[in-house]
Amino acid sequence: MSGNPKITAIKGMNDILPPESARWEWLESVVRRVMAAHAYRNLRTPIMEHTQLFTRGLGEVTDVVEKEMYSFQDRQDQHGNAEHLSLRPENTAGVVRAVAEHNLLYDGGKRLYYMGPMFRRERPQRGRYRQFHQIGAEALGFAGAEVDAELILLAVSLWRELGIQNWRLELNSLGQPEERREHRAALVAYFEAHADQLDEDARRRLHANPLRILDTKNPAMQALVEGAPKLMDYLGDASKAHFAAVQAILDANGVAWRVNPRLVRGLDYYNLTVFEFITDSLGAQGTICGGGRYDYLIEQIGGKAAPAVGWALGVERVLELLKEEGVTSPEPAPDAYAIIPDASALPRAMQALHALRAQGVAVQMHAGTGEGMGSMKSQFKRADGSGAAFALVFGPDELAAGEVTVKALRDGAGAQTRQPLANVAAWAGTLKSTA
Repeated sequence: MSGNPKITAIKGMNDILPPESARWEWLESVVRRVMAAHAYRNLRTPIMEHTQLFTRGLGEVTDVVEKEMYSFQDRQDQHGNAEHLSLRPENTAGVVRAVAEHNLLYDGGKRLYYMGPMFRRERPQRGRYRQFHQIGAEALGFAGAEVDAELILLAVSLWRELGIQNWRLELNSLGQPEERREHRAALVAYFEAHADQLDEDARRRLHANPLRILDTKNPAMQALVEGAPKLMDYLGDASKAHFAAVQAILDANGVAWRVNPRLVRGLDYYNLTVFEFITDSLGAQGTICGGGRYDYLIEQIGGKAAPAVGWALGVERVLELLKEEGVTSPEPAPDAYAIIPDASALPRAMQALHALRAQGVAVQMHAGTGEGMGSMKSQFKRADGSGAAFALVFGPDELAAGEVTVKALRDGAGAQTRQPLANVAAWAGTLKSTA
């Protein structure tokens, strides 16, 4: 036995093992189907970017940038220069960087989606991990409120396809920068007048990012925040019309919503519409999807100005919610399980299995121990445990006749037939799952 200590995964960075990984694959397949139905196309960006992308795009006075990013200085090159890099804490900034860098909007707007891991250095808890996964949808180059609504309806379609029912939609408008500046001045004056009631976080944010004070989770500050000036009272006619247009489309589609004037989202790049899908089934980690419009982000990171809107959902939280609501995903199972009583049959059996797989049949082959293939009874037990609908028996009698026995495992009667090995394509279709 080795004396080396066991190496384990980093805390908050989890292995996703079978059969749990099958639930992830199912979720991803549903997402791809829903995205395709809305004409959103897949984009894949690196998991590591220049730190400046996030400090400039997300805002330096945000929890993510201040406390949570995995950032480091890369090794120096031959000239003594080193880049400052970060693992991505979210992917909107990366998507926008890619769109600007490759001039993707040269021929009009783009609808894009992504899936992948993000990284934040925080205390791991249910639904919140140091490596977590997000799925996001971004529409860039479109200024109209109808695209805000389209993205919200896309998420609603996804909940319907997944079978998630326990959610509610909250909306707010953050207006435009000049409207926020007026509101910001009023907010600072209000909180300065109540400085004795501010906690340490609020005092730190007062002049750098006072809007985030509205998002405080401190119970002692709730009454103070409720009495703060409302951004909605500072919106101009154009911002109000944009917000009303989003609401009208949601109403026409029967989607319930409520305005939450304290909904500001955690990142600095939002303007106009912001929204969150929230559930009561996951305790404190109730937001399963959130996003909004970010018309100034492309310009902020050095691209040509263009409007944009998007959202991201937390994969771990959505899977947890599916579990809470009792939604089950299809169990992966092969169509057939190959039973091979003697190792001498392996060359002919594996030739047949290769031909079946080429016809689209999923087949699991029984593997021996190195000392033999095991008894027929043990092989049938494994065949049954695999979930396969059929067993394929490559016994000596069958092979002598150039055939294989196909035995039904799920019909209760164990019906069986003999099929010719010389013409696998003629009967392969009878084994395929209809699921």
